[in-house]
Amino acid sequence: MGGDPPTPDFLAKNPSGQVPLLEVAEGRYLAESNAILWYVAGGTSLAPESRIERAEALQWMFFEQHALEPNMGAAYFWLALVKGGRDLQTHALEDWMERGYAALQVMENHLKTHEYFAAGQFTVADIALYGYTHVADQCDYDLSTFPAIRAWLRRVEQTPGFVSMDWQPGADVEEPAGLVAEV
Repeated sequence: MGGDPPTPDFLAKNPSGQVPLLEVAEGRYLAESNAILWYVAGGTSLAPESRIERAEALQWMFFEQHALEPNMGAAYFWLALVKGGRDLQTHALEDWMERGYAALQVMENHLKTHEYFAAGQFTVADIALYGYTHVADQCDYDLSTFPAIRAWLRRVEQTPGFVSMDWQPGADVEEPAGLVAEV
């Protein structure tokens, strides 16, 4: 955000120079948020075991990266995080909104007949999709016409072990036995 270029040390760990980056073992790094999510979820109920359920979770995670993040993520960055961003991005806003609403409609249609996105349960796909969807209202998206998405957001937030995105280190977090113990 400050505009400083990535340091040579960081680029040695991640040549793309982007965040997030997770050190998974001595000298081994993993980039890309959904790859990191998949790695962390491995071996837990968050990562489906059956071949088709695993593929469905990955399908929704790819959807998040190709339909939700480039539109809603960009809108969130420029409208909610960058002071004066709306004025800087007026040329792109209409496209972001149109494509973002199209992505939300795909999600809504799925959630009309499913409680979660894959495996009939809360999975890593829900975590990936939650990120930008839960801040949609902060970047001009109106979720009032998406009741299934709103209900899903509430289900995610009521999941045992849920930690809000604005959590800060040092804040108390209730650690229920189930999911947190698995991870």
